Amino acid sequence: MNWDEFRGWSKRIADWGADYHLTLRDRPVRARTRPGEIAGQFPAAPPEAGEDMAAILKDFEEIVMPGMTHWQHPRFFAYFPANAAPPSMLAEQLVNTVAAQCMLWQTSPAATEVEGVMVDWLRQALGLPEGMTGVIQDSASSATLSAVLTMRERATGYTGNADGLSQKGALRIYCSDQVHSSIDRACWVSGIGQANLVKIPGTGPRHGMAPDALDAAIRADKAAGHTPAGVIAITGGTGVGACDPLGPVLEVARAHGLYTHLDAAWAGAAMICPEYREAYWQGAEGYDSIVFNPHKWLGAQFDCSVQFLRDPAPQLDTLRIEPEYLRTSGGAVTNYSEWTIPLGRRFRALKIWFLLRSYGVSGLQARIRNHVAWAGELCEEIRALDGFEIVTEPILSLFSFRCPGDDAMQQRLVDAINDDGRVYLTQGAFAGRRIIRVQVGQFDTTRADVMCVRDAVKEVWEKIR
Repeated sequence: MNWDEFRGWSKRIADWGADYHLTLRDRPVRARTRPGEIAGQFPAAPPEAGEDMAAILKDFEEIVMPGMTHWQHPRFFAYFPANAAPPSMLAEQLVNTVAAQCMLWQTSPAATEVEGVMVDWLRQALGLPEGMTGVIQDSASSATLSAVLTMRERATGYTGNADGLSQKGALRIYCSDQVHSSIDRACWVSGIGQANLVKIPGTGPRHGMAPDALDAAIRADKAAGHTPAGVIAITGGTGVGACDPLGPVLEVARAHGLYTHLDAAWAGAAMICPEYREAYWQGAEGYDSIVFNPHKWLGAQFDCSVQFLRDPAPQLDTLRIEPEYLRTSGGAVTNYSEWTIPLGRRFRALKIWFLLRSYGVSGLQARIRNHVAWAGELCEEIRALDGFEIVTEPILSLFSFRCPGDDAMQQRLVDAINDDGRVYLTQGAFAGRRIIRVQVGQFDTTRADVMCVRDAVKEVWEKIR
């Protein structure tokens, strides 16, 4: 392909993209293909000769698109959102075109310096204190793993990387039982192990861990000869939006000298609205590490996760490795590859810059406030359905419910709703029972889209009960 052809096809793909988004409401939200159906349409061997782009795009439309679940659909209420606002998409087009590897300051000075400014803009937007810095990661999983590795190294006097863990004893990490599975995986990958992840039962209206139970678990481990290494708190957990009491949990962790990490991957975005901070953010400023995902609720195209650090030195002491070919001469600079596990880095900060300049903080606040209000309205509509039960009340824009019947009936209903195609919900589990989750957060959803959940639930239920 020459550059004139590239210009023409780029314009055609941009037109296709706009048409795709404008017609999303006409498509079922979830893919309706069977396992193996897409792969079965591909040749067994790669082509020997190049093919025309027109043929390639035709096959993209006819083979690939039927197998896509539409995460940008305004009626996507499953999981958490992975939003892509139009300015963010344009920024990604520029990043893809320039195609820089931004691992060091010298490999792309602008990428490094824009990243530093964008992290600080977001720090201000979330009400975090001046002096807190950070880095853009690919996902919250990577940020959490970075934090757990830092806990491990700090607890071993920064000898784990060099010596391994065979003589270090049992290093213990503490969290609530409502954490995301990425915390479990971080303990696997770090060598700490599942058996040393101590989960404190969630209690109360926000299902958070009790500080006194945390304190008791740490004291018991010390008495048993184990080595407490860190505490991971959550605000807005994946299952039902669980929130730990951040300030009291932090006090316990500090009393025992433990490193702290706060997983706010989803709910952190809502903290751009000051009115939510008292309930969900008090004490966050004291955590050593905090992660939130602009690619969830703020509209930055996936992938884009920000990890704030109260002091970057412990993480740098954990992850920095400097072979001669990666050294930067000529002055003190920031090399963000030393702050993260991957060496290679994309220019993720550009889409945050485009997003914030296009909407402003106030424009993003308005969307989040609408989502929270509409989720509350929808919750009351579901509550009013005969025999339906709200299992967990709204935390920001997430709540869960059950229809009449046993766990099998909950799964039958959610499957039937998703097969209907108008909306997409996901199942979950809470307190030993199957639940149906609803979260409102897709960037372009409207109140009418949200109320469509009520219509779909009611109509599908009447057909299957």
